[in-house]
Amino acid sequence: MRFKNSRRNGPREERVIDLSGWTPKTTLGRKVKSGEITSIDQILEKGQKILEPEIVTMLLPDLKEEVLALRSTQRMTASGRKQKMEAFVALGNKRGYIALGVGKAVEARDAIAEGISDAKKHVIKVRLGCGSWECGCGTGHSVPREVIGKNSSTQITIKPAPRGVGLVAGEVAKKVLTLAGVSDAWTFAKGRTRNVLNMVLATIDALDSLNSLKAGKGGSIYDDIAAEVAKIPADEVVEVPAAVEPESA
Repeated sequence: MRFKNSRRNGPREERVIDLSGWTPKTTLGRKVKSGEITSIDQILEKGQKILEPEIVTMLLPDLKEEVLALRSTQRMTASGRKQKMEAFVALGNKRGYIALGVGKAVEARDAIAEGISDAKKHVIKVRLGCGSWECGCGTGHSVPREVIGKNSSTQITIKPAPRGVGLVAGEVAKKVLTLAGVSDAWTFAKGRTRNVLNMVLATIDALDSLNSLKAGKGGSIYDDIAAEVAKIPADEVVEVPAAVEPESA
């Protein structure tokens, strides 16, 4: 089954949705609508599951969508063949949030809408940084370290790159990284990279692995070490004498 490319040339802004008539069905949804929760980070840090797409619509109104692939699926029934459209949709705001959703429907338009709703239930936060020793600018234009993501037989490695290099990646991985807010990175992929779904999931898995890296308030992995050193009393700090150069003969 071959994939059909999206007719859109690039990501477009998410349609404005009126949430005045939204009646939350979950406790999390009621907290968001009442204003008790004002940031998506409050939800992601606690690991709470998002069951209503309207939650993300309210907290992340600047999400942009990108239809990565659109294909038709068929199944045999007693009354004959039934055909449906399947859409793979990625969402991102280019500032550290990315999501992937899959939607199925009889019409392509409905399949894309279903994919958008499904993606909003699987939003993850991406830690941006500058992990390249050639740059060291300290801004969030790349990834803070090398990461590896895998899904099925597809594996991708993302390495930080200095500012100005751009995204050295395939078409699918480049779209995902762009939506996540990564503008400079080197990537190396192997396995069945032609499979769009596996490639997207492997890329998101690599970006999600950045969340397991502990960091201090300043965003550097060395901040925690500096904080622990600062707690040591001054009288317990042992000064290491400088090396003495041997006298010349």
